[in-house]
Amino acid sequence: MNFKDLVGICIKNLLRRRTRTILAVVGVVVGTCAIVVMLSIGFGLTESYSKQIESYGNLHMISLYGSGGGYSMSNSTQQQGVLTDKTIASIGKMEGVDAITPMVSSYMTIGVGKYITSAEIRGINPEVMEKFNYSLEEGRMLKAGDKDKLLFGNGVAQWFYNPKSKNYQSAKVDVITNKMILTSDWYYGQKDSNRPNDAIDYEIYDVEGVGLLSPTNDESEYSVYMNITRLEEIIKDTRKAEGQKISPQMGEKTYERALVYVADLDMVEKVNNELKDLGYQTYSPIDWISQVKETANMIQMILGGIGGISLIVAALGITNTMIMSIYERTREIGVMKVIGANLKDIRRMFLMEAGMIGFIGGAVGIVFSLIVSLLMNTVLYDIISFALNSFGGGYGARLSVIPIWLVGAAILFSTGIGLMAGYSPASRAMKLSALESLKNE
Repeated sequence: MNFKDLVGICIKNLLRRRTRTILAVVGVVVGTCAIVVMLSIGFGLTESYSKQIESYGNLHMISLYGSGGGYSMSNSTQQQGVLTDKTIASIGKMEGVDAITPMVSSYMTIGVGKYITSAEIRGINPEVMEKFNYSLEEGRMLKAGDKDKLLFGNGVAQWFYNPKSKNYQSAKVDVITNKMILTSDWYYGQKDSNRPNDAIDYEIYDVEGVGLLSPTNDESEYSVYMNITRLEEIIKDTRKAEGQKISPQMGEKTYERALVYVADLDMVEKVNNELKDLGYQTYSPIDWISQVKETANMIQMILGGIGGISLIVAALGITNTMIMSIYERTREIGVMKVIGANLKDIRRMFLMEAGMIGFIGGAVGIVFSLIVSLLMNTVLYDIISFALNSFGGGYGARLSVIPIWLVGAAILFSTGIGLMAGYSPASRAMKLSALESLKNE
């Protein structure tokens, strides 16, 4: 018996007992739909969390923290967690690391005409700015040789205000074409009555804005970048003005912090773990994603298990349908054996019928799952979001996500369930005695 004949016989047998077949298919539809929808909620939660985490910072960036800034007399190669020019150069050669720079920072006042703002000034090596993959809204990036040049995060440009105005309403200023100053004086530009008598006379530096970064959702949005060497000089001048004792520079220079950029997102976690193994403290949004994946996997297992119970019940329904079919078709089985039908063909016939029930149920279940997923992401979006205690959805993420691979996997799984449920009845049909089958009938 060829494959075409088997398919034709199976379809006729299923249609002959339509009610029983439909009920068995419905069981598979419910089970498949339950599993797919449950898993889609887990995938939706993962996507939502990932988008939320992406808003906390650049996923490609790793903040690296050393044991302290200043100068060390010890051999840095024998100390873990020390950031020096040598160790930074060594980290820059690690697999996956595309750029690295030491960083120093200081909160200072920037003045543009009558407007001022306070922001974190970050000193970095200008030549790595291009490698950090930041995009510009206006102007250019920092370049090697830039001294009193500033690169602004988009948010800082909108923080300026007039300190002599009655209301401190923020205003956006042109940070590229306007002349500006930089100082550590927190009272710069304010009314004389606000300035204490013992206020320190900080130096004022003429600086120039060269670029404005495009809006982002990370910390670069609220930072200003300049040449690290120049910022270190300004910080040193500030300490002198404040009367701090400047220790002589002895030993190897160390840094408190460095920024590491990894272009390949799949390598970020690996690089992050290797840096931790070297004794450094690190921060990267990728840490949160790893935790989210673990949580999401656990949620998906729980939800998938709940849906799997429905599919197990459906498998029992298929088994029952096939067993009843054997009892009703003992004469047919006996006749097939008497006329010389291959025993394996008899088993294949019953297996194919069970597989068809599983396949049809899985396919229809996927269709219903897609409809339910669409409703969850549109009509029922706010209701379900509220039930999940995240009204509005947060970050525009979908509540239900059904990947293409899940569609194929669900159909294959339901077909497999049908075949497994039909295996025992099919084997039973193959082993029935032809004479006993005809006698019983």
